Amino acid sequence: MDLAWVRQHVRQAAAELDFGLVEQTKLITAASELARNTLVHGGGGHVESAFLDNGRARGLRLTFTDEGPGIADVERALTDGYTSGGGLGLGLGGARRLVHEFTIDTRPGAGTSVTVVCWAAGPPRPREEMR
Repeated sequence: MDLAWVRQHVRQAAAELDFGLVEQTKLITAASELARNTLVHGGGGHVESAFLDNGRARGLRLTFTDEGPGIADVERALTDGYTSGGGLGLGLGGARRLVHEFTIDTRPGAGTSVTVVCWAAGPPRPREEMR
């Protein structure tokens, strides 16, 4: 996995889905952190992306998967200030706050998979007429 490629891929996909600049920045930031974690803590891995459409909004789902040591204590890893790698300890929890949906599947010794979804802000709904 290449961090620069991940950022560029997510930027292009978000622009294609008409994400606003703030939404693009949030998603790119989350994706950068998750890709970095996959490389640093998981020993490498891959990312999969998929366009979503729920009939009201379009979005992007990203899944980061590695075959590293896994995360022994997910709740602790999501806590601000906790770090296992000498960083600021804002990565995993920060990534979770930047997206609309966040799921993590991990088992010690069996790797980690983190899936995030971010939805583009759709046009405002028309007002319902008063009856």
